[in-house]
Amino acid sequence: MAPIRTLFERQDPAVPSVLPDNLRRAYGGDLQFASACRRPHVFGNFVSTLDGVVSYTITGKSGGGTISGFDQDDRFIMGLLRASADAVIVGASTLQEAGSRHLLTARSVNPSSGEAYEYYRQHVLRKLVHPISVIVSGSGSVDLEQATFRTPGVRPVIITTEAGREQLRKKGVERLPSTAVRVIPAPAMVLSASAIVDLLWREFDVHLLLHEGGPSLFGRFVAEGLVDEFFLTIAPQLAGRKPGSRRPGVIEGVEFLPEGAPWLELFSVKQGGDHLYLRYTSCGPA
Repeated sequence: MAPIRTLFERQDPAVPSVLPDNLRRAYGGDLQFASACRRPHVFGNFVSTLDGVVSYTITGKSGGGTISGFDQDDRFIMGLLRASADAVIVGASTLQEAGSRHLLTARSVNPSSGEAYEYYRQHVLRKLVHPISVIVSGSGSVDLEQATFRTPGVRPVIITTEAGREQLRKKGVERLPSTAVRVIPAPAMVLSASAIVDLLWREFDVHLLLHEGGPSLFGRFVAEGLVDEFFLTIAPQLAGRKPGSRRPGVIEGVEFLPEGAPWLELFSVKQGGDHLYLRYTSCGPA
């Protein structure tokens, strides 16, 4: 893999490097995050077409790989972000779309850099082997046969409601010793993003939380002002939408008025082939 080119970056060159040399060369620079304060530092990661589609919502072709064209650099960055995080959070449908064998680990998304990720995570960051896999489902509609719940060393946490917990018990979640279930009271099965981050901070010591969607769950985090940074891969394709199409954008289920819409500050622009890799930091509402 050719090194990713850094076209623009605000990072302070005086700050000591964190990444090992091999990962820093491949990424085209270092990767640093602000320290968490009273809650996890939350950063999202998505891939989108030029016209803003993040999923084709077609069975077998709903994942981000279809949008990126399984771009090698996008997968490298995705793995690097997972290797940096204390936990990776997704909605149950996003986990399902990734495939039954997929894990929310760095090696799973980019096996060729697996050893480099593991060295960085364990020997530089001093973190556990894998980030916690956080799956959110108010209804408890989670496929417990997926590899996430059956792989030694992977630590899944399902966050749900009381009704969702009962559904999970019927499916046999209590026979999965590595899987923790936590309940957040919620009307209409919609879980509060602030309650989720508070739970992860207090009970699981999560300081750096990577959010990989889906768009509805991510939208709730944005609406509650809980997204601190945003990584976005722009893939050079156009997907289009028909009237009434369900092809989602990065955010679904919430909308903002101009005076309250969140604004972001461009932190870095990277390029690999015809793909762009953008990083933004939150500025808050207009």
